[in-house]
Amino acid sequence: MAKILKTIAHPVKLEILEVLETEEPLDVSTICQHIDADCEISMMSHHLTKLKDNGIVSSEKKGKQVYYRIADRHLLNIFDRMENCELV
Repeated sequence: MAKILKTIAHPVKLEILEVLETEEPLDVSTICQHIDADCEISMMSHHLTKLKDNGIVSSEKKGKQVYYRIADRHLLNIFDRMENCELV
């Protein structure tokens, strides 16, 4: 659990997962378009590689494009619980 939380504890990685939550599979360019107009493909690829290496997203190559999806959608339950958590 700690490894997963450490991996997703970055604003861009959280945004990637939010984008993939609603629409998947997506390629790097499309993910960049959803996140920010100033998004760099190399930076996005770096984040996606980290997420993939830690089993959070999976990828599939179709032709020259690599498409990403959330590996286990149960991960999204963490976000639901955190959004509903009231911190005192």
